[in-house]
Amino acid sequence: MLPAVVVLVAAYLIVNKFLVGEMQQKQLALFGQHAQYTIQVRLQAYERLTIFVERMHPTNLISRHYIREMSAQDVQLAMVRAIRDEYEHNLSQQIYVSREVWQTVKAVMEQEITMLNRIGSNFAMGAPSADFVKALSEYVVNTESTMPTAIALETIDREAKNC
Repeated sequence: MLPAVVVLVAAYLIVNKFLVGEMQQKQLALFGQHAQYTIQVRLQAYERLTIFVERMHPTNLISRHYIREMSAQDVQLAMVRAIRDEYEHNLSQQIYVSREVWQTVKAVMEQEITMLNRIGSNFAMGAPSADFVKALSEYVVNTESTMPTAIALETIDREAKNC
């Protein structure tokens, strides 16, 4: 009877150790897959925010929204609307990036809209869109090294590389 109990206990310990090892391996594999998926989703969020920031740079806004036949106010409003629409489209990305990155992107959006409104306020109703675009282009040339979009891109890039 005693040898049977010893064999039973030994078999139980061996099987238990094997099953615990298998479970740990499966948990580790699952954790690795989850981590890989999380990294992939976060990188996609950084990509989308990078595209958003690039699209709200004044030179890109000009190339996408300048129509000679429009008034200065119409072009300005089209640019502001485009920035807001793009922001709303990317709202969900904030759950995948740090608070610092999201706050930076949001602040840049607000600064770009303020800048467009400030430049647009210098023109009378019905002023040609070419005048607005010229003033916007001059602003970009004079402030290119300190454009808010450049700061946001640096912040996104720095965090994405540490992902």
